[in-house]
Amino acid sequence: MLILSMKEGHDGGIVAIEDGKLLFALESEKDNYPRYDRITGELMARAAGMLDKQPDVVALGGWVKGEFSVEPPSRTGYFGVGEGAISDEAGKFFGKDVRYFSSTHERSHIYTSLGMAPAAPGQAYYSLVWEGNIGDFYRIDERGEATHLQHVLTDPGAKYAYLFALADPGFPLGKGKFRFNDAGKQMALTGFAEPGPLTPDEQKTIDFILDRDGIILGLSKEEMSWSHLYNAGVWSQEYRNAAAKHSQAIFNRFYDYAEKNLTEGLPLLISGGCGLNCDWNRLWRESGLFSSVFVPPCPNDSGSALGTAIDAQWFYTGQATIEWDVYAGENFVEDVVPDPAKYETRPLVASEVAKYLKDGNIIGWARGRYEMGPRALGNRSILAAPFTVDTTVRLNKIKRREDYRPIAPIALESDAPKWFVGSVEDPYMLYFNHVTSDELKAITHVDGTARTQTVTRERNAGITDLLEAFREQTGFSVLCNTSLNNNGRGFLNRTSDLIEYGETYGLDGYVINDTFVTPRAS
Repeated sequence: MLILSMKEGHDGGIVAIEDGKLLFALESEKDNYPRYDRITGELMARAAGMLDKQPDVVALGGWVKGEFSVEPPSRTGYFGVGEGAISDEAGKFFGKDVRYFSSTHERSHIYTSLGMAPAAPGQAYYSLVWEGNIGDFYRIDERGEATHLQHVLTDPGAKYAYLFALADPGFPLGKGKFRFNDAGKQMALTGFAEPGPLTPDEQKTIDFILDRDGIILGLSKEEMSWSHLYNAGVWSQEYRNAAAKHSQAIFNRFYDYAEKNLTEGLPLLISGGCGLNCDWNRLWRESGLFSSVFVPPCPNDSGSALGTAIDAQWFYTGQATIEWDVYAGENFVEDVVPDPAKYETRPLVASEVAKYLKDGNIIGWARGRYEMGPRALGNRSILAAPFTVDTTVRLNKIKRREDYRPIAPIALESDAPKWFVGSVEDPYMLYFNHVTSDELKAITHVDGTARTQTVTRERNAGITDLLEAFREQTGFSVLCNTSLNNNGRGFLNRTSDLIEYGETYGLDGYVINDTFVTPRAS
């Protein structure tokens, strides 16, 4: 059975699954398109070009006919798990008979994590979906049937990010305003918080936000002008202190329910955009409430098309588990040859690249197929040596982002316990660890943590070769790793864009599939 699945709305994507194996997962924002882009004709054409036959099932994720989840539903709509949350009907696709499947956006998150979790036939699970709108727990039985358990908090992701908006003088007034990237910035800023008890002013602000329904549509920022954080500035210490407490208050609401009610010791599956919060993931893993915790590499809406495809597979076959690889996007496109008058191009040799990095150079690394989800995991990365604060400053300048944003490390999994303490086995960069070496200044956040990705030869042989070569030359099997993208756009995916990016913002070289490209000496 071949299933072609599409996700409408922001973070649009198209995936294909055949007989339980993921063939590809394409995202509209990738290839230098705007972040959070909707499905485009270009993406649909490229997806069609990757199939050699027509699908048996076309799966369309439930969504809404507008920007906000309160608007009229499209297909099965946004919310719901049980009756009415799935539709199945006959239809035509390029003149061929197919089944048209749809299930709600809520179900897409549940089944993303269920289908991508390590295969465990007959295993029951708890599921947590927390994202911009949904904040709920579920139980998935041994057959893969999801049942809703408890609604804990409305709009947890939106409420998390709203504190940043409240403090930021640049956030616009009026209802219906939202910025997708505020949550990631706030996660970085919580690291600057000073310890201390919750103050009455902080308690009042946090309680008001968490207890308010319809935070995006129903609240205009000026209605909170009474708060001590109103336009206080995200650089202010009072905001940063409150941000950490706000984060903990949201987590506590979910933890309190789980501690009292989720008592079977089942594994926990996490999905929704809040699954990208590394601190919350760490707290769940360390909570002791669950036999294990699994977060997929695409827990946010970038994995929603896949979740709908998995839900369709489960509906028609009774099996949710799929075979997948995180590098499921499109291959890097070599659309131009680097100008030989300006660049020297030679075959990729890991030891040469390692020495180039050791000498202080920063490179764009683009090999094979791009990653699922928002994190650069070694195929669309900017790489650098991890030793100096100057490197952090330069990387943030290249990326054109705020100086408080940390730089993540990529490390050999076998060596990771030497450099980090915590959830050190982390293939998808979803947990925080504490850094143990004072020499790794470029990847150590102000609070001593790092969002580590660990690699093995089985998962990424090319990066493993590079890290082993770097270890031979420096003693450290760690590099800086940040995403290879223009600010506000998805990963770069063609040579022409990569060279333009590097020349504009100051990369020192490139690895393009199996070649190493460096500027000729002037």
